Amino acid sequence: MDKTTILSHCDHTLLAVDATWAEIRTVCDDAVRYGTASVCIPPAFVKQAKDYLGDRMRVCTVIGFPNGYMTTAAKVFETADAVQNGADEIDMVIHVGAAKAGDFDAIEAEIRAVREACKEKVLKVIIETCLLTDEEKIALCGVVSRSGADIIKTSTGFSKGGATREDIALFRAHIAPHLKMKAAGGIRSWQDAEDYLNLGCERLGTSAIVKLMKNEAVAGY
Repeated sequence: MDKTTILSHCDHTLLAVDATWAEIRTVCDDAVRYGTASVCIPPAFVKQAKDYLGDRMRVCTVIGFPNGYMTTAAKVFETADAVQNGADEIDMVIHVGAAKAGDFDAIEAEIRAVREACKEKVLKVIIETCLLTDEEKIALCGVVSRSGADIIKTSTGFSKGGATREDIALFRAHIAPHLKMKAAGGIRSWQDAEDYLNLGCERLGTSAIVKLMKNEAVAGY
């Protein structure tokens, strides 16, 4: 798989708590230069980034991030605010505690509420696989498939683990045909990225792949 194809599936990401606008702007420039799918940044920078980028790059942001235990009303407000500020894509975190308690109806209702708030924008749902049993993951595959979301995503990258090939294979076996997949957290090499795309992922959440490309450009190959 060629590197341009891999980059076109990457959400080039900077979500560090101490990120500055100068750093976000560099991430935006790199996303445009290398043709990534989107730039994924904190909500506080969405308007500034969209004003800066215009139609040159899709702006993605995160909702209920990284813990997911905000109220539904808070997540809906965050989503509407992000869309008003120019976000093209929304990555929301579920309430993992509700999943651990088996309250999947509440999770589905919350995703539907966020779906309504984000209108026609792309909605990705982060279920934080590293905190779940396989049975809980399978149940959430059904929830997200029914919810109106576009993509199911493995991880925030801020918990105790990120994407695994096994989780993507489990997703693929249990999601509805229309639902796409995003792997995030721990994707650090070209081989990692290619493996996840070959397993059927539509998107990859990573900062490492563009950095690899930049380093190769500096090295002259």
